[in-house]
Amino acid sequence: MVAILGVGTTRFTQKVERTIVSLGVEAARLALSDAGLAPTRIEGAFVANALGGMLFGDTTIGQTLLRDVGLRRLPIVNVENACTSGSSALWLAWNAVSAGQMEAALVLGVERMCVPSLGLINSGRTEIDTLLGLVTPASFALRAQRHMHEFGTTREQMAAVVEKSRRHGALNPNALFQRAETIADVLAGPSVADPLTRSECCPIADGASAIVIGSDRLARELGAGVRIDSVVLSSGGYENPADLARWDTDSETAAAAYARAGIGPEDLDLVECHDAFSIAEILHCEALGLCAPGEGGPLAASGATSLGGRIPVNVSGGLISRGHPVAATGVAQIAEIAAHLRGTAGVRQVEGAKVGLAQCMGGDLAGDTKSCTVAVLSR
Repeated sequence: MVAILGVGTTRFTQKVERTIVSLGVEAARLALSDAGLAPTRIEGAFVANALGGMLFGDTTIGQTLLRDVGLRRLPIVNVENACTSGSSALWLAWNAVSAGQMEAALVLGVERMCVPSLGLINSGRTEIDTLLGLVTPASFALRAQRHMHEFGTTREQMAAVVEKSRRHGALNPNALFQRAETIADVLAGPSVADPLTRSECCPIADGASAIVIGSDRLARELGAGVRIDSVVLSSGGYENPADLARWDTDSETAAAAYARAGIGPEDLDLVECHDAFSIAEILHCEALGLCAPGEGGPLAASGATSLGGRIPVNVSGGLISRGHPVAATGVAQIAEIAAHLRGTAGVRQVEGAKVGLAQCMGGDLAGDTKSCTVAVLSR
C-alpha cells in the first residue's frame, strides 16, 4: 500500500511578486509539516514544472528550490508532461514507493505563469502561445460544437458547469476566483472561441501543491489514513479522424484505474477532473462513467455534481475557479481528494467521503490528448 502522509497547497494567485522558488518552498514545507516528517526522512523527490525552462531558463527547478527545504543528497527528478506534469510526478513516486525503492517521497508541482514583462500571450514564441491560449480554446470549442450537434447539449448546460464551479471556489481559501457568477453572467461574457465565453475557460495562475507519500509501514507509524489505490498514466491513440464528441483515451485510462483499484464509478464519493473548459468537465464526466455518453450536459444542469449532490465534481472550484498553474494542478487535485477523505475539507467537506478520483490530461495531438492520468484514493 502507498499512503498519503501529508499535503500542502499555496493560494493560487496572479500576484506577480511571488517567485517560483518561494511558491515551491512554501508548498513543500506545508506538506512535510502536515506529515510530521523531517526533511531527512524523505528518500526521493519528484518535482513537476512545465514552463520554468522556457520562461526562466531553469530546467532543474527541483534541485534549486528543494535546497532551501533541506532536501539534499537524494534523487530528485524533474518532470514536464504538460497539464499532467504534477500527476505524472505522482505516478513516478507511487511506483518508486510501491517497488520498495523509497519509503517516503515528496511530490511537488509548481508553476509561475503570470509574468507580464515576458508578454506570454502573442509572444511570438509558438510553444508558449499554443499552451496558454491561441490554440487550446479553439480545439475545445470544436468539441463543444460537436457535442451540441450530436447530443443536443446546450450553452446553458455548459454555463452551469461554471456557475457550480464559482460556488465551490468561493468555499476554497486557496482558489483564485471566489465570487458568484450566474448562468446568465457566463453566457453574456466575451466570446473566446464560439461557443465558449471567457468564464468557460480556466485562468492561468501561479501556485504550488505538494504531497508526501510513503510505505504502509510508515503510514502505520504516522497514523495516516488515506491510501492511493491506483495511478494510471497513458497517452492518446491519435486515430484519424478523431471523435470530438467522445474521449476514448479518458475512458480507457479510467477503466484501467478502476480495475487496479477494484472499484467502479458507482463507488466514487467525489471527483476532481481537468475542467480546463466547461465542455471538458462534461466530457470527463461521461468518460469516467459518472453518466452515459451524451448525458454530461443534463448531469451538470441537474445539480448532481454540486456539493451535496449525487457525485460532487471539482469541489475545490476546479481549474475554472481555483486556477490552473499547469504543473501544480495534478498535485492539487490529489491534495483536495485527500482532505475530503481525511474529513478536513471544512465548509466544502463531502460528508462521509470514502473513495475519490482525480483525473487530469494535457497536451493535444491529432485531436487527442498527449497525456492522461487517473488516480483512485480511499480511506
